[in-house]
Amino acid sequence: MSPSHWAYVAMLAFCLAGTLPLVPAFRLRVLKQPGRLLLTVALAGTPFLLWDLWATHVGHWWFDADQTLPWRVAGLPLEEIAFFVVIPVVSVLTLEGVRAARRGVRPWSPRTREDGEVTSP
Repeated sequence: MSPSHWAYVAMLAFCLAGTLPLVPAFRLRVLKQPGRLLLTVALAGTPFLLWDLWATHVGHWWFDADQTLPWRVAGLPLEEIAFFVVIPVVSVLTLEGVRAARRGVRPWSPRTREDGEVTSP
């Protein structure tokens, strides 16, 4: 694999690594609701995947085999599909982190009654 392959994979991994710490920091419950998260990814990603399929089919754009991973699904490079999964996930995590911060949840602070749980002193 060429360096450009790894650079794209590393960028997607960086997006996830940069936002996953929001889950424990703000005690987000996003990952505890996988059905809702999958529905969000499907609703957000599907129109763009269909658009990608159409655009490549009619020749508006293409994916250079030398610049992408060799694996394809329905003609799209695996990393193109991963993009439409990773970006909605990190967007939801970021949105929920901001919402928690606006509610006054401080990162890494103990839970309070307002959080729905009480921790022992």
